[in-house]
Amino acid sequence: MNIRSITLDIKSRLKSDRDFKLLLLVSTFTGVASGIYTPIFANYLSVVYHLNETQRGMVEFPRELPGATIMLVLSLVAFLGDIRLAALGMVAASLGLVGMGLLAPTFGLMILWLVVYSYGQHVVMPLMPSIGMSLSDPKEYGKRLGLYSAYGLFATLFGYAVVGLGFLFFHMSYDVAFVIAAVFYMFAAIIILKMDKPKTKKKKARLFLHKRYTLYYILSMTNGGRKQVFLTFAPWVLITVFDLGPIWFSILGFIIAIISIATRTIVGKAIDKLGERFVLSVEAATLFIICFGYMFSSNFFSKGVAVIIMCACYVIDSSMSVVEMARSTYVRKISVSPEDVTPTLSAGLSIDHIVAMSIPILGGLLWTVTGSYQAVFAVAAGIAILNFFLSTQIKIPKMDHDEK
Repeated sequence: MNIRSITLDIKSRLKSDRDFKLLLLVSTFTGVASGIYTPIFANYLSVVYHLNETQRGMVEFPRELPGATIMLVLSLVAFLGDIRLAALGMVAASLGLVGMGLLAPTFGLMILWLVVYSYGQHVVMPLMPSIGMSLSDPKEYGKRLGLYSAYGLFATLFGYAVVGLGFLFFHMSYDVAFVIAAVFYMFAAIIILKMDKPKTKKKKARLFLHKRYTLYYILSMTNGGRKQVFLTFAPWVLITVFDLGPIWFSILGFIIAIISIATRTIVGKAIDKLGERFVLSVEAATLFIICFGYMFSSNFFSKGVAVIIMCACYVIDSSMSVVEMARSTYVRKISVSPEDVTPTLSAGLSIDHIVAMSIPILGGLLWTVTGSYQAVFAVAAGIAILNFFLSTQIKIPKMDHDEK
């Protein structure tokens, strides 16, 4: 290696480190926004629009529709590049939150703005792991994504504090909370545009499905079903059955963030050392156990003890979202080329959300027909078993990833 190549390598590493630091700042701003939005959304639907279980499930169809179509959307605008697309997604999320906060006098308009927000969120989802891995050494994908996620989670603590203190002491309204979250999404969009935009060949618009990634697609499908049961109905049980409000959800969110800051780093290292198959199998087994907590706690314990168990299940379940990065690193490690990563992740996200659109509707109907939320989590337990079996089938081919 000559002096010129060494110099270029050093410059490349310095630029990569600068961009990764900016990415950590982006994670911080989006983390604050998420910390404000997450603990209030379900209560917002319950308090402002007085939805029942079936209606709550139906809201997930338009909310998840952007995720189901994200593969098509990203394929059409791929020429913009990952960084510009991520910024565009953050701007859309910001506008959607402002709309829900200030421009939603009717339920129909609220749904419209929710779709705008959701499109922004779902554009960003597959792009951030891809951007993060492009700034990382192949042997440290898990570690670097874990660090990125940890910054975001640490920032959610501030968001949860804003909600908890705002609702407890300052009579904060849902409108104000949404607007504050929107401001932080705009900050994130501004920062990410300061990152270096790689001068690569123009990406062609394409829908990407490849036999090589079949297991990933199936894992996305089962993950979408299982995840959506918890995202939709776990907080709804705590709100409608156990009467927990925004302040309690901000406290639970605070606990989740503290736990997840540590688990993000631990899971990231586990991915690098033990592999994706081990991490995803442990996740599936843990979620199966959690389902039993949701299903039987109120049958065997007093309401006071049952709500504590349910909250513990909610905290553990939410803390497990870190494992999503194992599916991203799995795709990166089996990919034919780096150009496959973003379209493959967006395809998986679309498949995930096609399932996620239908599960809440069916879950809401099941809850209404049986009169029992336990039946919904029994279905989730079955999905967790299937997820465990699929995770054990993961194989990482022996190859030189440094070439990627």
